[in-house]
Amino acid sequence: MKKTLTIGMATYDDFDGLFFSIQSIRMFHLNKINKEVEFVVIDNNPDGKHGGAVKDFVQNWVKGKYIPYEGKKSTSVRNEIFKNASGEYTICIDSHVLIEQDGIKNLLDYYEKNPNSKDLISGPLWYDDLKSYSTHFDPVWRDSMYGIWATDKQKYQDGQPFEIPMMGLGLFSCKTSEWKGFNEKFKGFGGEEGYIHEKFRIGGGKCVCIPNLKWNHRFARPCGASYPNFLEDRLWNYFIGWLEILKNPNHSFIQSIRHEFEKNIPRGMVNNIFYKAVSQFDK
Repeated sequence: MKKTLTIGMATYDDFDGLFFSIQSIRMFHLNKINKEVEFVVIDNNPDGKHGGAVKDFVQNWVKGKYIPYEGKKSTSVRNEIFKNASGEYTICIDSHVLIEQDGIKNLLDYYEKNPNSKDLISGPLWYDDLKSYSTHFDPVWRDSMYGIWATDKQKYQDGQPFEIPMMGLGLFSCKTSEWKGFNEKFKGFGGEEGYIHEKFRIGGGKCVCIPNLKWNHRFARPCGASYPNFLEDRLWNYFIGWLEILKNPNHSFIQSIRHEFEKNIPRGMVNNIFYKAVSQFDK
């Protein structure tokens, strides 16, 4: 059955985060929304310690779609949310994100005003003091990451949706049919920010921040990250993604990737990953 909104998340041994993210939405958001909504959960480690609990909770209590996925271990498996979404629109959140009061309603209001939107929608990151916020990423390299948190207070205070260069992907949304997709060759963690935003611009859309769609992200991990996170995978994703877009290995931005990662990875290894990535586009 066709839904209005799919609320999706990919998870990897994070039952606690997923439980509270979904329950907060069900308790504090859905009672204000007179729309057909579904939950889609992609479990990227279904045989792990959390897999059974996640499956039971999603299927038996939430009555959502639980989809085990072991094709690869990667944040890019969020593609599977869109492939399995029945909603006209999809919002994707990390499995440890809380959304401000009326945030989902405000997102649906945006879509009612822009039913044929080709845009990639974000909201401000809401820090743990529940006062500070960041509205976007500035397109700058730092610590082998492209994009640093930044704040446009003027446009935020105006209260109207505004265009941004890029944003962290703890929460993002689009019309389901307009999803541009992470490159299927991506692996591991990272490299999607900026890349997916550029794909939407190439497709005729904008990257938009809705000020009253703030989201609070659990960054602290006292037990450590449960998922694989290797710098070499992130470098691979940057090369693959931006070669897909720019189609020129000698482009200055592609070279900036090499220079950034040579600060933390031996040059020979960077070169090996670069040439292997380039070979994927020579076929």
